[in-house]
Amino acid sequence: MKTRLILVVVVLAAWACLVTARLYQLQVAEHDRYRQIAEGQQRDELKIDPPRGTIFDVRGRELAVSVTVDSAFVDPSQVDDPGGLLTQLASVPEIDRKAAALAVNRSGRFAWIGRKLDPEVSRALRRLETPDLNFLRESRRCYPMGQLAGPVLGFVGLDPHGLEGLEARFERQLAGDAVERTVLRDAQRGTVRFPGMSLSEAEPGLDLHLTIDATIQHIAERELRAAVARHRAASGSVVILDPWSGAVLAMASAPDFDPNAFNEVTKACWRNRGVADAFEPGSTFKVITVAAALEANLVDPSDIFDCENGSIVVQGKRINDHKKFGDLTLREVMANSSNVGAIKVGLMVGDRALYDQIRAFGLGEPTGIDLPGENSGIVQPLESWGKRGGAYISFGQGISMTALQLAGVFGAIGNGGHLYQPYVVEGLGRDGGFEAPVERPVLLGKPIDPATALTLERMLEAVIEEGTGKAAAVPGYRVAGKTGTAQIAVEGGYSPNKFVASFAGFAPARDPALVAVVRIDEPRGAYHGGDVAAPVFGAIAEQVLLYLGVPPDREVPGRWPGELLAESPDPPEPAAATTPTEVVAGL
Repeated sequence: MKTRLILVVVVLAAWACLVTARLYQLQVAEHDRYRQIAEGQQRDELKIDPPRGTIFDVRGRELAVSVTVDSAFVDPSQVDDPGGLLTQLASVPEIDRKAAALAVNRSGRFAWIGRKLDPEVSRALRRLETPDLNFLRESRRCYPMGQLAGPVLGFVGLDPHGLEGLEARFERQLAGDAVERTVLRDAQRGTVRFPGMSLSEAEPGLDLHLTIDATIQHIAERELRAAVARHRAASGSVVILDPWSGAVLAMASAPDFDPNAFNEVTKACWRNRGVADAFEPGSTFKVITVAAALEANLVDPSDIFDCENGSIVVQGKRINDHKKFGDLTLREVMANSSNVGAIKVGLMVGDRALYDQIRAFGLGEPTGIDLPGENSGIVQPLESWGKRGGAYISFGQGISMTALQLAGVFGAIGNGGHLYQPYVVEGLGRDGGFEAPVERPVLLGKPIDPATALTLERMLEAVIEEGTGKAAAVPGYRVAGKTGTAQIAVEGGYSPNKFVASFAGFAPARDPALVAVVRIDEPRGAYHGGDVAAPVFGAIAEQVLLYLGVPPDREVPGRWPGELLAESPDPPEPAAATTPTEVVAGL
């Protein structure tokens, strides 16, 4: 008995020593390690993105805002009945069943069920009252005016990072500073914050204050969409600038999209066509040819040119006009958009002087606008022009530019010879105040003398009053502009039945409040710039001038100036948040 007792005591003592040693190991020697493991099982570190800065139009109207919404998640390791949870989630149609099943059955301690949910979806999930479902408050991007300026604004992904437009170009300024937030599970498996852990709020991003006016943008988009639909065109764009500063008042593209639902359209709808698409300008380019001749004192508006009954041979190639013209003054060459007359002016100028004038207007390189995806256009080096290059370029073939670049050219004519860098962002700031990112306006150069600009302006008025641009006329205002029709370049030459119709101009002609370019791609039926694009300019300019309160500068029979100004359009209502052919038409 004594031996057995001793044996029991020894066993108990050994067991006690082992327990003590193990307790020492767990509670003392490896205390920190096991504490970290326990904490790791109870908490997750989540990156919380801050509210992005608001984007305002020039009058302080919100174009892009951040709102706080729910995001739902689960801890898969703590879900006791995955099938039951999935059955509950299936009662909310907006939740993707396959994604939810993958989330609930995955390994790990955190999985999203839904990010940045619509309020009605969040309410439906909360009504499930399941302890397995947890919620976090996150910031979601919202565009209160829907489609308005979609290609300019761009959009934000779930990350949330700007993926297109201004949202991408100013990502660093708009995004703010994210924070790490600790998420813990309490005894009821709810989500809590733990005292002493990261509770700092994310730093919101800076606001963007734009030069775009939502009302002018709305007018431009509405008229452009109507024209594209009316002519069954492939696409189109409108750019409207302040000729005295280069500020963008509106920039419309068709087709476009609603940034609230950017993933419901093709990527082609995301394009900001005013800056991203270059095209051969056709006869709108003739102002540059004539500008080069005026700058060199080679011509006068009253000089007469024999337009040879609508046909001319240059280095063995015959180039035809759109009509059979005889003798025309230079003013009439411009008003009637004669290719033959423009070629003769170009031959007088010479390739070198014409090239220098093109470059003086900033063509062939980006304008430097504060938007992504700008196309520089194409201006071939002078040495590659060949013997007929200058002749073709003189009427707008063999050279390409964007609608934005063409607007800059006509802006310089309208303001007396100053070429300004276009811009969209007026300033950055917070709480209503803002500072300009750079000093504005930025003068890029003086491509023509004031006297040349004045002469061109008078000639462009004749285009509207007696030439191809009559459809661009605005009651009560003098308008200056030029029509253009160009065949679309294809491999090996030009398409015989696909055209770009365009119009570029400014109003009022002698003290312009706006300069605008309208481009319609591949219209069906009528395709001349005077028939397709000029009426769009006229409709836009009339509404914008009245909206801006610009007094009429000429009489309208039977109407007082005050009656015209009283017709100013109302601003838009916010939407729900959610060549071988050698002939160029010439007009």
